[in-house]
Amino acid sequence: MEKKQLRLLMIGAHPDDCEIQTGGIAVKFRALGHAVKFVSLTNGDTGHYELSGAKLARIRRQEMADACAIAGIEYEVFDIHSNQLEADIPTRERVIRLIREYKPDMIFTHRLNDYHPDHRRTAMLVQDSSYAIRVPNVCPFTPCLRYSPVILYMYDDFKKPYPFEPSVIVDIDDVMDTKIKMVACHRSQVFEWLPWMDGRLDEVPENEEDRMKMLAEKQEAR
Repeated sequence: MEKKQLRLLMIGAHPDDCEIQTGGIAVKFRALGHAVKFVSLTNGDTGHYELSGAKLARIRRQEMADACAIAGIEYEVFDIHSNQLEADIPTRERVIRLIREYKPDMIFTHRLNDYHPDHRRTAMLVQDSSYAIRVPNVCPFTPCLRYSPVILYMYDDFKKPYPFEPSVIVDIDDVMDTKIKMVACHRSQVFEWLPWMDGRLDEVPENEEDRMKMLAEKQEAR
């Protein structure tokens, strides 16, 4: 009996969220022949201490393209400014159409209790779309789904109002090297922006090999 090809849709707020949070499981599913798509609901154009605007948006889109190319993952970046994502009706309808057109079996996204407003809005948009995707008269020109995809949360370490408690755990040790290569494609973030935000930019090695080692240690500690 032929196995069904599953369709996974990862919906993050920024161009690196899917890779960092679900890169390992995405690689494993692609290796098994399943379809995977990463979506960023914003273009990430505020995530740097020197770069900004259209230039940064282009850089981050290319970083996402490079990361997804490693594992043969489809990707899409919404042209919405970072830190300006709203859970309004027009954006919700874009998410409804996105889900209907891709026809996923599983959706991964952020939780509602997150420090970043873009992450919270992303979670809210997916949650608010979860019923409407099956309602024919909502976005009537895009055929509705006749089933409900399984919706799962991406891992986070926020403790309040309640901590992340996994009900499913997938071992990604065998694909960790590939995930690290994908995450490393987001150079503007993992080697620049995020260390700068943590006040540790001076600790980022100049040598590429040492940078990859540093990134591997950080990813394996998650």
